[in-house]
Amino acid sequence: MTIQLIRDISDSSAYWGAAWVFGCFPDLHVVCDAPIGCYNLLGMAVTDYTDALPHMANLTPTAIREEDVINGTAQALVRTINDLRSLGALAGKRLVVISTAESEMISADHGQLVKQLDPEANFFWSQSLDQNEWQGRERALAFAWEHYGQPLVAPDAPPRSPKLVNIIGPSLGCFNAPADLHEVRRLIEGVGGEINLVYPYESKLADTPRLAEAAVSVVLYQEFGSGLAETLGRPQLFAPFGVFGTTQFLLELGALLGTPTAQVEAFIAREKRTTLQPVWDLWRGPQSDWFATVDCALVAGRSYVEGLQQFLGQELGMKVAWASGRPRRDDEPDNIEIRRRLHAKAPAFVFGSINEKIYLAESGARASHYIPATFPGPVVRRTTGTPFMGYAGAANIMQELVNRFYDMVFNFLPVEQVRPPAGGPPGHGGPPPPPVATPAPSAETMPWSEAAAARLNLAIEQVPFLARISASRTLRQAAEQLARNQKLDAVSLELVEEAMRQTP
Repeated sequence: MTIQLIRDISDSSAYWGAAWVFGCFPDLHVVCDAPIGCYNLLGMAVTDYTDALPHMANLTPTAIREEDVINGTAQALVRTINDLRSLGALAGKRLVVISTAESEMISADHGQLVKQLDPEANFFWSQSLDQNEWQGRERALAFAWEHYGQPLVAPDAPPRSPKLVNIIGPSLGCFNAPADLHEVRRLIEGVGGEINLVYPYESKLADTPRLAEAAVSVVLYQEFGSGLAETLGRPQLFAPFGVFGTTQFLLELGALLGTPTAQVEAFIAREKRTTLQPVWDLWRGPQSDWFATVDCALVAGRSYVEGLQQFLGQELGMKVAWASGRPRRDDEPDNIEIRRRLHAKAPAFVFGSINEKIYLAESGARASHYIPATFPGPVVRRTTGTPFMGYAGAANIMQELVNRFYDMVFNFLPVEQVRPPAGGPPGHGGPPPPPVATPAPSAETMPWSEAAAARLNLAIEQVPFLARISASRTLRQAAEQLARNQKLDAVSLELVEEAMRQTP
């Protein structure tokens, strides 16, 4: 019998995904059939350290009790809805009840009960036990269209305008959604498009029928949203990454909208002189030589993994050591394998989640730089200035990488250590202490044993190419200084090992 160990789960359940979609609608109240503790994570904690929301105001748990597990959660649901009504929380709002892993384990299917309590309310069986977050989001979007949109739209209704565009997908709990949405909206409008709905992020539930009014749908993520776009029967495009990918996106979108090619090309030309100017300037500078010398690893949502592979690997010439998207494909490393690879040899840059950040910390990978690219993890991306998508995303990522290049070199520079005086910090009660400087290396070259030299070379191979000269110099000086301190004539393998332990 083979036991599959699951380590550091990366995807939340379908219940979480559905709650994050439904929670966007201000005119919908969501009752989750859940214990209070489990609700608290989704409704307050996680949304606070990702979306920077103090809580989801339109999400309420049934607060399943111990007796409800034995007798069923129907009474808890009735009690919750009655309390919400008495407080006026349901005034002017529709109601949806969604199942959770806990209620599904005891088969608490409330489809008929919900209709008895409120004929206009609906019950959503989230399939939390067997589907992931991305599937839950996809099904929630389809559910919203099926129950609140499609019945109010005439069959084969034409678009209200050939210029109208839906942006489908951005919702709560999506990494970097505000910034990427801002950039995609800017690009659409730049080639003559008009935003119809940003669904569900900036929409009301009552707006759902208006999805049919658009001529084109732009799906922000490959992970979910495409199913709804296909149901609408309109042409769809995925949001772009990189310089070349964005240019192709604009040309295709312009053609779908009927925008004159000259107008689209004029917008692209302006973008090259403005938004993309930092990319050209950095690429023409000395930094351009660095990209081909370093590698990176990518762990993120499917859209970000494929988009970053295109921009970093194909456009900038960086080596993508390996990648793993979400949801993960069978030929991609799982968390156990990712941890092993990062412990064995961490790439210069690791785009990932808190899981990868922990693995790097475990391995002490000093020369590797972690860049947040997905959840889970306490990282807020609430502003519009940190896009990954579009032209602005290319400029933002380019800037981020070059700054990390500088950090990489700085981390291996010798730094003078200054210690505060015994009586307190400098500037309090006396002159500052004299600096404690690292002893200057001798001008003479100290002999190295073959084993010591081989160990040094092996250690340097684990350092990104850009920092190898500085790292080699630092380790060599430290090992030779240890030899002088011990009055030895040559550097041994043991001294190299000791120098590596002492060098931060």
